[in-house]
Amino acid sequence: MIFSAKIEKKLRNDLWDHLASTTKTVVMYGMGNGADKILAVCEKYGVCVSDFFASDGFVRGHSFHGKTVLSYSDVKAKYGAENIIVLLSFGSSLPDVLELFKTVNSECELYAPDVPVCADALFNYEFFRAHKDEINEAYSLLSDEESRRIYENVILYKLSGRIDYLFAAESSKDESYALLGAKDFSAAADLGAYNGDTARELLRYSPEIKKIYCLEPDKRNFKKLSEFCYSYEGSTKLIPVNAAAWCEDTTLSFGGEGNRNSGIFAPTKTAKAVEVSARSLDSVLCKEAVDYIKYDVEGAEREAIEGSRNAILSHRPALLVSAYHKSEDIFALPLQIHALSPDYKLYYRRYPYVPAWDLNLICI
Repeated sequence: MIFSAKIEKKLRNDLWDHLASTTKTVVMYGMGNGADKILAVCEKYGVCVSDFFASDGFVRGHSFHGKTVLSYSDVKAKYGAENIIVLLSFGSSLPDVLELFKTVNSECELYAPDVPVCADALFNYEFFRAHKDEINEAYSLLSDEESRRIYENVILYKLSGRIDYLFAAESSKDESYALLGAKDFSAAADLGAYNGDTARELLRYSPEIKKIYCLEPDKRNFKKLSEFCYSYEGSTKLIPVNAAAWCEDTTLSFGGEGNRNSGIFAPTKTAKAVEVSARSLDSVLCKEAVDYIKYDVEGAEREAIEGSRNAILSHRPALLVSAYHKSEDIFALPLQIHALSPDYKLYYRRYPYVPAWDLNLICI
């Protein structure tokens, strides 16, 4: 059976169609930027969110969008757990929080709407049907059954919002680094290095590594990254580069918030656009070889891959590419890598997280 037909057989409609036709009361769990994004989509589909709530013990009498934020217990008492649909509007990878999500999911009809981290394209049924051929082709390129299982469950989640699919699509970091062959790395490039956390992680899995180029555009993140790099006392040379990973050397507009979500063309209510230096990895390396590249660049993965073209074709490094920032990433990134270098074997692995973040395309 063609992959897209398999999905259509399992799901007859998407979350937004379901919400538009429900007779239950829709309430939202959480506040902030994630809630604002989901509310914008709800408004488009004519879905009314009646109340907002936080976990018991985290309510401080504050309000959100003109409504007093309730506790979870208050919401259940007000409407009855059986009469509400809960929209989860924040994410977490913390085990205790994930268990809390499971508890709410067992008591209420809960969904975690998939709204893209970057750009505006929503992964609904219209989007799915428009990209059937690409979705099917990317599925056919995956190299093992585990990757195909993850791919299927993540797409089912994106359409339905059901977190059960995410819990059925989890992997461990140990497995991912073993698949990458991290123990044999000698030089690497960390694109989207944040404050040095992923370089620290790589050092644990790659005891023989001698050099890591760490690219980070955000000014505040880069300060912390530099402090880590210059204070590191091991044998590995850590090289901080204050630049966004891109397809060429240029200057770009950037929304910097000093957090992991700071990104190209992403000013927000709390962060105005600033000008940042952008570099292609090929320019940074100057033909120097690396045997591993990590891409987590907040929606600029395709441009960053293009900017690594020479390094990829000349040295064939192992690649780990974040594939969740844009709705099309899950199929567009495998197709891009395959077109660039067809001999790569492509795998998907995903670390525990709700929503569908930490989905990684591994290329070896």
